Amino acid sequence: MSDNYKNDAALGEYVTIVAEEDGVNIIGLKRGQDTKFHHTEKLDKGEVFLCQFTENTSAIKIRGKAKVHTKMGVIQAG
Repeated sequence: MSDNYKNDAALGEYVTIVAEEDGVNIIGLKRGQDTKFHHTEKLDKGEVFLCQFTENTSAIKIRGKAKVHTKMGVIQAG
């Protein structure tokens, strides 16, 4: 297995976030020596956000009540 294949497998993982209240904040955090915000979204109840881990996005922070769907299952945030 090539190193590129391993990297591609780790990247590209999708997460679906379903807001269960108005004002759910989603914050994308950037890779690097210092953790930095690079993207924010605000969802209202019932809105769905589909996001992907990439070379730039290493973490996603969620503020508010939402369901987070991953390949490992569903997580209740907030």
